[in-house]
Amino acid sequence: MAAEEDAGVGRAPACLCVLCGLPAAGKSTLVRTVLSAAPQQGWRATVVPYDDLIPEHAFQTRAVEEGVKLQEMHTEWKLHRQAVLQCIEQFLKEPEVLADVPSSSSSSSSCQINTAAWEQCIRALLQPEALDHSQADQAPLLFLLDDNFYYPSMRYEVYQLARKYSLGFCQVYLHCDLESCISRNQSRSEPIPTEVILEMVKRLEAPNPQNSWETKSILLNTTDSLSKCDIQRVMELISSALSNPLSPVEDNTEQKEADRLKCATSVVHQADQACRRLISEAMKTARGNQVPSEHMRSLATQLNDSKATFLHNLRKQLLQETSLTQGEDIDVERVVKRAVDVFDHEKKEILLRIINDHK
Repeated sequence: MAAEEDAGVGRAPACLCVLCGLPAAGKSTLVRTVLSAAPQQGWRATVVPYDDLIPEHAFQTRAVEEGVKLQEMHTEWKLHRQAVLQCIEQFLKEPEVLADVPSSSSSSSSCQINTAAWEQCIRALLQPEALDHSQADQAPLLFLLDDNFYYPSMRYEVYQLARKYSLGFCQVYLHCDLESCISRNQSRSEPIPTEVILEMVKRLEAPNPQNSWETKSILLNTTDSLSKCDIQRVMELISSALSNPLSPVEDNTEQKEADRLKCATSVVHQADQACRRLISEAMKTARGNQVPSEHMRSLATQLNDSKATFLHNLRKQLLQETSLTQGEDIDVERVVKRAVDVFDHEKKEILLRIINDHK
Protein backbone atom coordinates (compact mmCIF):
# COMPACT_ATOMS: atom_id res chain seq x y z
CA MET A 1 0.00 0.00 0.00
CA ALA A 2 2.84 2.40 0.83
CA ALA A 3 4.36 1.95 -2.62
CA GLU A 4 1.01 2.69 -4.21
CA GLU A 5 0.61 5.84 -2.14
CA ASP A 6 4.15 6.95 -3.06
CA ALA A 7 3.33 6.42 -6.72
CA GLY A 8 0.45 8.85 -6.34
CA VAL A 9 2.50 11.67 -4.80
CA GLY A 10 2.44 14.67 -7.12
CA ARG A 11 0.10 12.95 -9.54
CA ALA A 12 -2.66 14.99 -11.12
CA PRO A 13 -6.19 14.31 -9.87
CA ALA A 14 -7.98 11.63 -11.86
CA CYS A 15 -11.47 10.21 -12.23
CA LEU A 16 -12.76 6.90 -13.56
CA CYS A 17 -16.24 7.47 -14.98
CA VAL A 18 -18.15 4.29 -15.84
CA LEU A 19 -20.69 4.56 -18.66
CA CYS A 20 -23.10 1.66 -18.66
CA GLY A 21 -26.24 0.67 -20.52
CA LEU A 22 -27.48 -1.41 -23.41
CA PRO A 23 -25.78 -1.32 -26.82
CA ALA A 24 -26.94 1.74 -28.79
CA ALA A 25 -28.22 3.44 -25.63
CA GLY A 26 -26.21 6.57 -26.49
CA LYS A 27 -22.90 6.04 -24.71
CA SER A 28 -20.78 7.04 -27.72
CA THR A 29 -22.81 10.21 -28.22
CA LEU A 30 -22.31 11.13 -24.57
CA VAL A 31 -18.59 10.41 -24.86
CA ARG A 32 -18.18 12.79 -27.80
CA THR A 33 -20.04 15.54 -25.96
CA VAL A 34 -18.05 15.17 -22.74
CA LEU A 35 -14.72 15.00 -24.59
CA SER A 36 -15.50 18.24 -26.42
CA ALA A 37 -16.53 19.96 -23.17
CA ALA A 38 -13.65 18.68 -21.03
CA PRO A 39 -11.01 21.27 -22.10
CA GLN A 40 -13.31 24.07 -20.96
CA GLN A 41 -13.16 22.50 -17.50
CA GLY A 42 -9.38 22.21 -17.69
CA TRP A 43 -9.53 18.41 -17.87
CA ARG A 44 -7.47 15.99 -19.92
CA ALA A 45 -10.06 13.47 -21.04
CA THR A 46 -10.07 10.23 -22.98
CA VAL A 47 -12.44 7.40 -23.73
CA VAL A 48 -11.57 3.80 -22.89
CA PRO A 49 -13.62 1.93 -25.54
CA TYR A 50 -13.77 -1.72 -24.51
CA ASP A 51 -15.09 -2.76 -27.93
CA ASP A 52 -11.93 -1.41 -29.59
CA LEU A 53 -9.48 -2.53 -26.92
CA ILE A 54 -10.66 -6.13 -26.59
CA PRO A 55 -9.97 -8.30 -29.66
CA GLU A 56 -12.80 -9.56 -31.83
CA HIS A 57 -12.36 -13.23 -30.92
CA ALA A 58 -13.23 -12.46 -27.30
CA PHE A 59 -16.61 -11.08 -28.37
CA GLN A 60 -17.24 -14.05 -30.64
CA THR A 61 -16.64 -16.57 -27.88
CA ARG A 62 -19.37 -14.95 -25.81
CA ALA A 63 -21.90 -16.60 -28.12
CA VAL A 64 -20.82 -20.08 -26.99
CA GLU A 65 -23.50 -21.44 -24.71
CA GLU A 66 -22.68 -25.01 -23.81
CA GLY A 67 -20.96 -26.84 -20.97
CA VAL A 68 -17.32 -26.25 -20.14
CA LYS A 69 -16.91 -23.81 -23.02
CA LEU A 70 -19.23 -21.38 -21.26
CA GLN A 71 -16.98 -21.29 -18.21
CA GLU A 72 -13.91 -20.83 -20.42
CA MET A 73 -15.70 -18.00 -22.19
CA HIS A 74 -16.52 -16.20 -18.95
CA THR A 75 -12.97 -16.63 -17.68
CA GLU A 76 -11.37 -15.31 -20.87
CA TRP A 77 -13.76 -12.36 -21.11
CA LYS A 78 -13.04 -11.42 -17.50
CA LEU A 79 -9.29 -11.60 -18.13
CA HIS A 80 -9.64 -9.21 -21.06
CA ARG A 81 -11.55 -6.76 -18.89
CA GLN A 82 -8.90 -7.00 -16.20
CA ALA A 83 -6.20 -6.35 -18.81
CA VAL A 84 -7.89 -3.05 -19.67
CA LEU A 85 -7.84 -1.99 -16.02
CA GLN A 86 -4.20 -3.09 -15.74
CA CYS A 87 -3.35 -0.72 -18.59
CA ILE A 88 -5.06 2.15 -16.81
CA GLU A 89 -3.25 1.25 -13.60
CA GLN A 90 0.14 1.16 -15.29
CA PHE A 91 -0.51 4.52 -16.91
CA LEU A 92 -1.33 5.99 -13.50
CA LYS A 93 1.99 4.66 -12.19
CA GLU A 94 4.09 5.59 -15.22
CA PRO A 95 2.28 8.05 -17.48
CA GLU A 96 5.46 8.75 -19.42
CA VAL A 97 5.56 5.15 -20.71
CA LEU A 98 3.59 5.32 -23.94
CA ALA A 99 1.35 2.35 -24.66
CA ASP A 100 3.29 -0.22 -22.69
CA VAL A 101 0.61 -2.88 -22.48
CA PRO A 102 1.22 -4.80 -19.24
CA SER A 103 1.38 -8.55 -19.14
CA SER A 104 -0.25 -10.47 -16.34
CA SER A 105 0.74 -13.77 -14.83
CA SER A 106 -2.96 -14.54 -14.56
CA SER A 107 -3.71 -13.87 -18.21
CA SER A 108 -2.47 -15.58 -21.31
CA SER A 109 -1.14 -13.88 -24.40
CA SER A 110 -4.58 -14.36 -25.96
CA CYS A 111 -5.95 -11.89 -23.41
CA GLN A 112 -3.83 -8.94 -24.48
CA ILE A 113 -5.64 -5.79 -25.52
CA ASN A 114 -5.27 -3.85 -28.77
CA THR A 115 -2.05 -1.86 -28.37
CA ALA A 116 -2.84 0.65 -31.13
CA ALA A 117 -6.22 1.42 -29.58
CA TRP A 118 -4.62 1.87 -26.16
CA GLU A 119 -1.99 4.23 -27.62
CA GLN A 120 -4.80 6.35 -28.97
CA CYS A 121 -6.45 6.42 -25.54
CA ILE A 122 -3.46 7.73 -23.65
CA ARG A 123 -2.16 10.01 -26.38
CA ALA A 124 -5.23 12.17 -25.74
CA LEU A 125 -4.04 12.48 -22.13
CA LEU A 126 -0.33 12.99 -22.84
CA GLN A 127 -0.83 15.40 -25.74
CA PRO A 128 -4.06 17.33 -25.09
CA GLU A 129 -4.65 19.62 -28.05
CA ALA A 130 -6.98 22.11 -26.38
CA LEU A 131 -5.02 22.77 -23.16
CA ASP A 132 -2.11 25.07 -22.35
CA HIS A 133 0.91 22.74 -22.54
CA SER A 134 2.63 24.54 -19.66
CA GLN A 135 -0.16 23.46 -17.32
CA ALA A 136 -1.26 20.22 -18.97
CA ASP A 137 0.86 17.94 -16.77
CA GLN A 138 -1.16 18.82 -13.68
CA ALA A 139 -4.54 19.06 -15.37
CA PRO A 140 -7.05 16.52 -13.97
CA LEU A 141 -7.36 13.24 -15.86
CA LEU A 142 -10.73 11.87 -16.91
CA PHE A 143 -11.16 8.29 -18.11
CA LEU A 144 -14.57 7.57 -19.67
CA LEU A 145 -14.96 3.79 -19.53
CA ASP A 146 -17.32 2.89 -22.36
CA ASP A 147 -18.87 -0.56 -22.09
CA ASN A 148 -22.17 -2.18 -21.14
CA PHE A 149 -21.08 -3.00 -17.54
CA TYR A 150 -24.31 -4.91 -17.00
CA TYR A 151 -23.22 -6.68 -13.78
CA PRO A 152 -22.33 -4.78 -10.58
CA SER A 153 -19.22 -6.96 -10.24
CA MET A 154 -17.89 -5.49 -13.51
CA ARG A 155 -18.30 -1.96 -12.20
CA TYR A 156 -16.98 -2.84 -8.76
CA GLU A 157 -13.60 -3.78 -10.24
CA VAL A 158 -13.32 -0.22 -11.55
CA TYR A 159 -14.30 1.14 -8.15
CA GLN A 160 -11.58 -0.95 -6.50
CA LEU A 161 -8.96 0.50 -8.84
CA ALA A 162 -10.17 4.03 -8.10
CA ARG A 163 -10.02 3.40 -4.36
CA LYS A 164 -6.56 1.82 -4.60
CA TYR A 165 -5.09 5.01 -6.08
CA SER A 166 -7.39 7.57 -4.41
CA LEU A 167 -9.11 8.50 -7.67
CA GLY A 168 -12.52 9.95 -8.26
CA PHE A 169 -15.19 7.43 -9.23
CA CYS A 170 -18.65 7.90 -10.70
CA GLN A 171 -21.18 6.10 -12.89
CA VAL A 172 -23.59 7.20 -15.59
CA TYR A 173 -26.34 4.75 -16.48
CA LEU A 174 -27.89 5.45 -19.87
CA HIS A 175 -31.42 4.09 -19.85
CA CYS A 176 -33.03 3.67 -23.25
CA ASP A 177 -36.09 1.62 -24.12
CA LEU A 178 -35.42 -1.70 -25.80
CA GLU A 179 -37.14 -0.91 -29.10
CA SER A 180 -35.08 2.24 -29.58
CA CYS A 181 -31.83 0.40 -28.83
CA ILE A 182 -32.66 -2.32 -31.34
CA SER A 183 -33.67 0.22 -33.98
CA ARG A 184 -30.52 2.30 -33.52
CA ASN A 185 -28.35 -0.80 -33.53
CA GLN A 186 -29.84 -2.02 -36.81
CA SER A 187 -29.01 1.30 -38.46
CA ARG A 188 -25.31 0.91 -37.62
CA SER A 189 -22.82 -0.17 -40.25
CA GLU A 190 -21.85 -3.17 -38.10
CA PRO A 191 -24.84 -4.00 -35.87
CA ILE A 192 -24.52 -6.59 -33.17
CA PRO A 193 -27.05 -9.45 -33.22
CA THR A 194 -30.42 -8.48 -31.76
CA GLU A 195 -30.28 -11.67 -29.69
CA VAL A 196 -27.28 -10.26 -27.82
CA ILE A 197 -29.25 -7.16 -26.82
CA LEU A 198 -32.25 -9.25 -25.76
CA GLU A 199 -30.01 -11.43 -23.62
CA MET A 200 -28.31 -8.41 -22.08
CA VAL A 201 -31.66 -6.92 -21.06
CA LYS A 202 -32.22 -9.98 -18.89
CA ARG A 203 -28.82 -9.61 -17.23
CA LEU A 204 -28.48 -5.85 -16.88
CA GLU A 205 -28.47 -4.57 -13.30
CA ALA A 206 -28.48 -0.78 -13.13
CA PRO A 207 -26.32 1.06 -10.57
CA ASN A 208 -27.98 1.33 -7.19
CA PRO A 209 -27.04 4.57 -5.36
CA GLN A 210 -28.07 2.88 -2.11
CA ASN A 211 -24.94 0.73 -2.35
CA SER A 212 -22.12 2.43 -0.48
CA TRP A 213 -19.80 2.30 -3.49
CA GLU A 214 -22.41 3.45 -6.03
CA THR A 215 -23.51 6.67 -4.38
CA LYS A 216 -22.02 8.81 -7.16
CA SER A 217 -24.30 7.45 -9.88
CA ILE A 218 -26.88 9.11 -12.07
CA LEU A 219 -29.43 7.85 -14.59
CA LEU A 220 -30.00 9.52 -17.95
CA ASN A 221 -33.05 8.68 -20.03
CA THR A 222 -31.62 8.47 -23.53
CA THR A 223 -34.67 7.26 -25.43
CA ASP A 224 -34.75 10.81 -26.78
CA SER A 225 -31.65 12.90 -27.49
CA LEU A 226 -29.47 14.13 -24.64
CA SER A 227 -30.43 17.55 -23.32
CA LYS A 228 -28.19 20.36 -22.08
CA CYS A 229 -29.45 19.55 -18.60
CA ASP A 230 -28.30 15.94 -19.01
CA ILE A 231 -24.82 17.05 -20.04
CA GLN A 232 -24.65 19.50 -17.16
CA ARG A 233 -25.56 16.74 -14.70
CA VAL A 234 -22.78 14.55 -16.07
CA MET A 235 -20.19 17.33 -15.89
CA GLU A 236 -21.21 18.17 -12.32
CA LEU A 237 -21.01 14.50 -11.35
CA ILE A 238 -17.48 14.20 -12.75
CA SER A 239 -16.42 17.46 -11.12
CA SER A 240 -17.72 16.24 -7.77
CA ALA A 241 -15.91 12.91 -8.16
CA LEU A 242 -12.64 14.70 -8.95
CA SER A 243 -13.07 16.91 -5.90
CA ASN A 244 -13.89 13.96 -3.64
CA PRO A 245 -11.49 11.11 -4.44
CA LEU A 246 -11.94 7.78 -2.74
CA SER A 247 -9.92 6.83 0.31
CA PRO A 248 -7.56 3.86 -0.10
CA VAL A 249 -8.19 2.88 3.52
CA GLU A 250 -10.02 -0.41 3.76
CA ASP A 251 -13.60 0.03 4.85
CA ASN A 252 -15.46 -2.79 6.54
CA THR A 253 -18.72 -1.93 4.80
CA GLU A 254 -17.07 -2.07 1.40
CA GLN A 255 -15.39 -5.38 2.21
CA LYS A 256 -18.80 -6.80 3.06
CA GLU A 257 -20.06 -5.49 -0.27
CA ALA A 258 -17.21 -7.25 -2.06
CA ASP A 259 -17.91 -10.48 -0.18
CA ARG A 260 -21.58 -10.23 -1.04
CA LEU A 261 -20.84 -9.81 -4.75
CA LYS A 262 -18.44 -12.75 -4.68
CA CYS A 263 -20.96 -14.97 -2.91
CA ALA A 264 -23.79 -14.01 -5.26
CA THR A 265 -21.62 -14.70 -8.30
CA SER A 266 -20.67 -18.13 -6.97
CA VAL A 267 -24.27 -19.11 -6.20
CA VAL A 268 -25.58 -17.91 -9.56
CA HIS A 269 -22.83 -19.72 -11.45
CA GLN A 270 -23.50 -23.02 -9.69
CA ALA A 271 -27.25 -22.57 -10.09
CA ASP A 272 -26.73 -21.90 -13.80
CA GLN A 273 -24.85 -25.17 -14.23
CA ALA A 274 -27.54 -27.10 -12.33
CA CYS A 275 -30.32 -25.50 -14.38
CA ARG A 276 -28.56 -26.47 -17.61
CA ARG A 277 -28.54 -30.09 -16.47
CA LEU A 278 -32.26 -29.90 -15.64
CA ILE A 279 -33.01 -28.44 -19.07
CA SER A 280 -31.01 -31.22 -20.72
CA GLU A 281 -33.02 -33.80 -18.76
CA ALA A 282 -36.28 -32.13 -19.77
CA MET A 283 -35.31 -32.21 -23.44
CA LYS A 284 -34.50 -35.92 -23.19
CA THR A 285 -37.85 -36.58 -21.52
CA ALA A 286 -39.65 -34.68 -24.28
CA ARG A 287 -37.84 -36.66 -26.97
CA GLY A 288 -38.78 -39.84 -25.15
CA ASN A 289 -42.41 -38.74 -25.38
CA GLN A 290 -41.94 -38.20 -29.13
CA VAL A 291 -42.67 -34.48 -28.97
CA PRO A 292 -42.50 -33.00 -32.53
CA SER A 293 -39.48 -30.90 -33.50
CA GLU A 294 -41.40 -27.62 -33.60
CA HIS A 295 -42.63 -28.25 -30.05
CA MET A 296 -39.09 -29.18 -29.03
CA ARG A 297 -37.87 -25.80 -30.23
CA SER A 298 -40.63 -24.09 -28.28
CA LEU A 299 -39.72 -26.12 -25.20
CA ALA A 300 -36.04 -25.15 -25.47
CA THR A 301 -36.94 -21.47 -25.86
CA GLN A 302 -39.34 -21.48 -22.91
CA LEU A 303 -36.90 -23.31 -20.65
CA ASN A 304 -33.98 -21.02 -21.53
CA ASP A 305 -36.10 -17.90 -21.08
CA SER A 306 -37.31 -19.22 -17.74
CA LYS A 307 -33.73 -19.97 -16.69
CA ALA A 308 -32.51 -16.48 -17.62
CA THR A 309 -35.32 -14.82 -15.67
CA PHE A 310 -34.80 -17.16 -12.73
CA LEU A 311 -31.04 -16.48 -12.55
CA HIS A 312 -31.55 -12.73 -12.87
CA ASN A 313 -34.06 -12.72 -10.01
CA LEU A 314 -31.85 -15.03 -7.95
CA ARG A 315 -28.87 -12.71 -8.30
CA LYS A 316 -30.96 -9.68 -7.40
CA GLN A 317 -32.39 -11.46 -4.36
CA LEU A 318 -28.94 -12.54 -3.19
CA LEU A 319 -27.59 -9.00 -3.42
CA GLN A 320 -30.49 -7.79 -1.28
CA GLU A 321 -30.20 -10.51 1.36
CA THR A 322 -29.37 -8.97 4.74
CA SER A 323 -27.56 -12.16 5.82
CA LEU A 324 -24.96 -11.51 3.13
CA THR A 325 -24.14 -8.14 4.65
CA GLN A 326 -23.75 -9.31 8.24
CA GLY A 327 -20.56 -11.32 7.89
CA GLU A 328 -22.27 -14.69 8.32
CA ASP A 329 -20.87 -17.82 6.71
CA ILE A 330 -23.10 -18.79 3.81
CA ASP A 331 -23.75 -22.42 2.95
CA VAL A 332 -23.50 -21.95 -0.81
CA GLU A 333 -24.41 -25.55 -1.59
CA ARG A 334 -27.60 -25.32 0.46
CA VAL A 335 -28.57 -21.98 -1.09
CA VAL A 336 -27.99 -23.36 -4.58
CA LYS A 337 -30.08 -26.47 -3.88
CA ARG A 338 -33.01 -24.46 -2.54
CA ALA A 339 -32.86 -22.10 -5.49
CA VAL A 340 -32.60 -24.86 -8.10
CA ASP A 341 -35.59 -26.63 -6.55
CA VAL A 342 -37.64 -23.57 -7.51
CA PHE A 343 -36.46 -23.72 -11.12
CA ASP A 344 -37.02 -27.49 -11.20
CA HIS A 345 -40.68 -26.87 -10.35
CA GLU A 346 -40.96 -24.31 -13.17
CA LYS A 347 -39.23 -26.72 -15.56
CA LYS A 348 -41.69 -29.51 -14.77
CA GLU A 349 -44.66 -27.22 -15.38
CA ILE A 350 -43.31 -26.10 -18.76
CA LEU A 351 -42.46 -29.67 -19.79
CA LEU A 352 -45.87 -30.98 -18.75
CA ARG A 353 -47.61 -28.23 -20.67
CA ILE A 354 -45.65 -28.98 -23.85
CA ILE A 355 -46.27 -32.74 -23.59
CA ASN A 356 -49.99 -32.21 -22.97
CA ASP A 357 -50.23 -29.85 -25.95
CA HIS A 358 -48.67 -32.57 -28.10
CA LYS A 359 -51.20 -35.19 -27.09
